[in-house]
Amino acid sequence: MNAIGPGSSGVWCFRDDVDTVLALARSGFDWVALDAQHGRFDRRSLIDNGRALAGAGLAFAVRTGGPDPAGIGLALDAGASAVIVPQIDTPDEARQVVDAGRYPPLGSRSWGPLAPLWGHEAAPPAAAAPQLGVMIESAAALANVGAIAEVPGVDLLFIGPFDLALSLGTTVDALLAEGDGPLAEIAAASSAAGKAAGIFAGDPDRGRILRARGFDRIAVATDSGVIAAGARAVLGGP
Repeated sequence: MNAIGPGSSGVWCFRDDVDTVLALARSGFDWVALDAQHGRFDRRSLIDNGRALAGAGLAFAVRTGGPDPAGIGLALDAGASAVIVPQIDTPDEARQVVDAGRYPPLGSRSWGPLAPLWGHEAAPPAAAAPQLGVMIESAAALANVGAIAEVPGVDLLFIGPFDLALSLGTTVDALLAEGDGPLAEIAAASSAAGKAAGIFAGDPDRGRILRARGFDRIAVATDSGVIAAGARAVLGGP
């Protein structure tokens, strides 16, 4: 099952607290992403959260710390239905993600699922089909986006608008304002290759703008943002 499906809204989790992640996963979002690049998730907390989410029957994604095979393998062993891999600038790097995310003969992922440790049956290798996402978040990735999208086994192009804006010497707001700019170019390349396109919005207002621009797989909020918005609502603030 793909964690990040069409028409979906996700929440991006930086905090590694299992109870917080579970509460958000049960609160109505279509998916949760655990951030092992900029968040507090390490090997132990990924496993703890994977066990809890599996026990609740909830699919989840992991943004890995980078394109290294060990990090991709750990996320999948912990039960992630999808990985979102940052720092992908070339088709060769995208192929490395596919190699790390697929068992032989399609790739080189090592067999070692953790599900049996918490009483769940692991899917056989032939049935394991995680959703493999690569992040488009640099000028180099934008220049290669068509070729990256064409790499067999890549399922999802996921835009990191903050790093992309930094790399292009602009701002996220400016990217959002460009109807025929880089965001549209990435979406078009994804569509032409028959691949899904997702994006990090980070807050609901930006998410609504992106939804209107045709993006349908959006991280619309962060864990900290949801907590802050809930507090404001309880206190009657704006």
